[in-house]
Amino acid sequence: MSPALHRARTQDQKHFRRQQILDAAKAHFEAVGYESFSMANLAKQAGVAKGTLYLYFATREEVFLALYGQSLLRWSDLFINSLRGDMSDRDYCQSLHNTAMADDGFVPLLVRLEHMIEHNVSFERLIETKRLFAARIKLIAQASAPVLGLTQAQATDLVKAMGLLLIGVSGADQVPGLHDETVPDDVQGFIDSFASENIFVTNACFIISGLRAGNAPSL
Repeated sequence: MSPALHRARTQDQKHFRRQQILDAAKAHFEAVGYESFSMANLAKQAGVAKGTLYLYFATREEVFLALYGQSLLRWSDLFINSLRGDMSDRDYCQSLHNTAMADDGFVPLLVRLEHMIEHNVSFERLIETKRLFAARIKLIAQASAPVLGLTQAQATDLVKAMGLLLIGVSGADQVPGLHDETVPDDVQGFIDSFASENIFVTNACFIISGLRAGNAPSL
C-alpha cells in the first residue's frame, strides 16, 4: 500500500493529505476543465478512497473554492512582487492582467466563483474564504496605493473593480483559431482590438484616472 493510502491520524498528516488532494485537483482541473472535473477521478489521482475525499471536501465546489484560494495567494504574491515605484498606469494594468492570465486556475475559477462555486459550499468554508479574500484585497491595495498615487480607499475600490473587469474580459480571446490563415491587416487589427489585454488595460487605465480625479464611484 502506498503512503498516500495510509489513514491520516495527526493534524500534520491531515494537512498533508488535504494538500495532496488539492495538488491532484489542480492537475485534474488543468487537464479537463471545470465541467468535466470529477470527484471520482480526483480520488483516483489523489490516491484516496472516494469516501476519504469527502472527509476533507464535502462537495465538488468546496474543492474549487480551496483551489481558488490557493490561486489567489499565488497570483497576488506574484503581482505585488512585480510592482515598482516608477510604473506607469499602463504598466501597472498590463502586469495585473498578464500575471492573472498566466495562472491556469485564477481567472477560470474567479469567473465561476459567485455564480457557481459559492452556492454549494458550507457556511464555515464560505466565511473562511471570504476573510481570505478581504485580507488579500487589503494587501494588494496597500501595495498599489503608493505606486499609483491613490489613497488606500481608492486603491481598494480599484482592486475590486479590476476583479470585475477580469471577469468581463475573460472570454475575449476565445475566438476561432486563424493561425494557419493569412488574415488581411485591417481584419487582424480589428480582431486584435478585442484581445483581452487591450480591452482590460484600456478600461483599467480609465478607472485609475477616474479614481485619481475623484470621479469614479465607490464600490
